[in-house]
Amino acid sequence: MTGGPYQVRDPRTGEIERALCPPTSAELGDLAVRLRAAQSRWAALTPERRATALLAWREEIGAARDELVAALTADTGRLTESVIEVDGVSGMLERWAAQAPALLAPPPPRQATIPGIEIRGAGVPYPLVGVISPWNFPLLLGLIDAVPALAAGCAVLIKPSEVTPRFIAPLVKTVTRVPELAEVVAVVEGDGATGAAVVNLVDAVAFTGSVPTGRIVAAAAAAAFIPAFLELGGKDPAIVLAGADLDRAGSSILWGATTNAGQSCLSIERVYVEDSAYDEFLRLLVEKAERLGLAYPKPGDGQIGPLIDPAQAEVIERHLADALEKGAVVQCGGEVERLGGGRWCRPTVLTAVDHSMLIMTEETFGPVIPVMRVRDAGHAVELANDSAYGLSGAVFAADAATAMAVADRLRVGAVSVNDSALTAFVHEGEKNSFNASGLGGSRMGPVSLSRFLRRRSYLINNSTRPDPWWH
Repeated sequence: MTGGPYQVRDPRTGEIERALCPPTSAELGDLAVRLRAAQSRWAALTPERRATALLAWREEIGAARDELVAALTADTGRLTESVIEVDGVSGMLERWAAQAPALLAPPPPRQATIPGIEIRGAGVPYPLVGVISPWNFPLLLGLIDAVPALAAGCAVLIKPSEVTPRFIAPLVKTVTRVPELAEVVAVVEGDGATGAAVVNLVDAVAFTGSVPTGRIVAAAAAAAFIPAFLELGGKDPAIVLAGADLDRAGSSILWGATTNAGQSCLSIERVYVEDSAYDEFLRLLVEKAERLGLAYPKPGDGQIGPLIDPAQAEVIERHLADALEKGAVVQCGGEVERLGGGRWCRPTVLTAVDHSMLIMTEETFGPVIPVMRVRDAGHAVELANDSAYGLSGAVFAADAATAMAVADRLRVGAVSVNDSALTAFVHEGEKNSFNASGLGGSRMGPVSLSRFLRRRSYLINNSTRPDPWWH
């Protein structure tokens, strides 16, 4: 399916382990046919029965927890976040199993404005949903759309990133142990060519990844006349106002910027601090950042894992070079290091930054925290909104009411108030991606289930008149 085999690389050592094994075009087509054939049986099950199958899957993932964590650690080079991923998926399956039956209940019948006409509704699942997921959280982002789609009654074809394919084998083993799911879930290896083929075989596609690739997926979905749900990049701002708890703000922003070595679309990637709080906040942030170490030579040795994809390491280097050339000052960190064949970046705090720099305007996807002094809240909001992105953000203030007044003015889909990156753990709040950060309905909250259903109305004439009313 591709011109040459993609080489699977160890992010900690840089060593090439094997070539990717994508399906051929014929194999992928046959797989889609099989999934479609089984989907009607899956959709015919009651929502409660599908929920039982999801809970059975949760048990299998729990039984395979150590194997999945080991595979994810091999894929990404980091340990703590791998544990969080597996446990997060278990929680996700439990939550959807509990919520889906009530959400899928048909609405009560109602009368139309025309006498004698009754309206009933139903949700009809898309037969086959394609999920194309990225390398930064391979398991979690591979299933965050797949699980609600399954709960809705769809079959699912998942194509994870070619950069992190090791978790696929243990995940597939858990699926095969739940017979109902084994018929309607498939996970395949492959690169961009396989992803493109998936789009042409499904009835709806959910994509998580970069803005440039998201545009390609959107165009392909439009050509195929199917819906595309896109969760793309971010350049999330944090605003720190005078009167905020600066110690709390520093710890929270550092966590939000450096978890998974900053390789998250909802990472804090730029910080605006009100003038009177700037010096003390910067002191605390640098002090905290310097305490974090690299998870090297072993995954449990520190907090900051390797840069998973060498191509992203090059982006970080380019952004840092551009910032330094334009006058930015490094307070700590400041370079991509080569250790043991892998690429690493310590928490990096930059000052003397402005919006002429790539580090303030383009997605960096690394543990880099540029901090900019601002006059007041209005100045901070103006700069925070000066962005092509609009995924999420954070506001720290003396009290929630003050923070909320600022949060209301941000053009983003979610705002953490007196905290950072809460959407990484709190999936119940409905949100949309603003600007170039995505398209489609919310992937968070109960409404995210409805993305995978088409609405059908039944219009029933219950009139006792012998002839239709319009005759």
